[in-house]
Amino acid sequence: MIALIGATGRSGAALARDLATSGIAFIPVVRDAERWRALGLPGQARIADLRDAQALRAALAGAARIVSTAHARHAPAILAAAPADASFVFMGSTRRFSRWPDAHGQGVRAGEAAFLASGRRGVMLHPTMIYGAQGEDNVQRLAALLARLPVAPLPGGGRALVQPIHQSDVTRCLLAALRRDWAGTGTIVIAGPAPLAYRDFLAAVARAAGLRVPPILPVPALLLRLLAPLARLIPGLPRIGADEIRRLTEDKAFDIAPMRAELGVEPIPLDQGLALTFAPPQTSA
Repeated sequence: MIALIGATGRSGAALARDLATSGIAFIPVVRDAERWRALGLPGQARIADLRDAQALRAALAGAARIVSTAHARHAPAILAAAPADASFVFMGSTRRFSRWPDAHGQGVRAGEAAFLASGRRGVMLHPTMIYGAQGEDNVQRLAALLARLPVAPLPGGGRALVQPIHQSDVTRCLLAALRRDWAGTGTIVIAGPAPLAYRDFLAAVARAAGLRVPPILPVPALLLRLLAPLARLIPGLPRIGADEIRRLTEDKAFDIAPMRAELGVEPIPLDQGLALTFAPPQTSA
């Protein structure tokens, strides 16, 4: 039996749709039954708050494989509540590698440490920035911002590397990890096929959205960090914290040879993923 924790989140719902389409039975474990029913997918949800040990233990009873798309900080609670012989697929984040981790990154580090120390069978997947999920709008918001700005102010001129991964590849990685019989405990980074400079990522987003590619205005990161609090005073500008600006100056490039070898997944190119992201929604006849 497969238990899917976080089945109403973006990655969880994407995985649930693929499992249902493939005819693979699973038990969704969610906090809100109404949100699960709204997805229109088969399966009777089990209700559990991950902070409620008793409810979580009941929700995971009988599960042979447990996949969690909830935040990795919940890994210790899931490990404690799961059947002794269960195997696991956790979702982490490459935020755990940042030189300036925030609460999100620290939580991933703590969850990873607990998982690796547990000796349980399974894997934690660390995705880079995920784009293209149903209901995800960070790339669309970036495009909307580019449509308004005459130039794109970027720390260091946007030369730091990024390696975003499309949601469809995240789902394929989760499915591959679920199908595998893991002998021990480990982690794998999952990312797009190749790193590129953030300025080139921004240009690719603009082209996919049918916009002009704005000129890049190099701005010192320190100045942007000082100006960041003012962004909330200007309608339409996204709120960005000083730590987020600092992370824009560090490379996020990763070797995906383990992803290819261990999971057998070849990620789609960025241009193809962005074309899918900005494709008009299909309507039924």
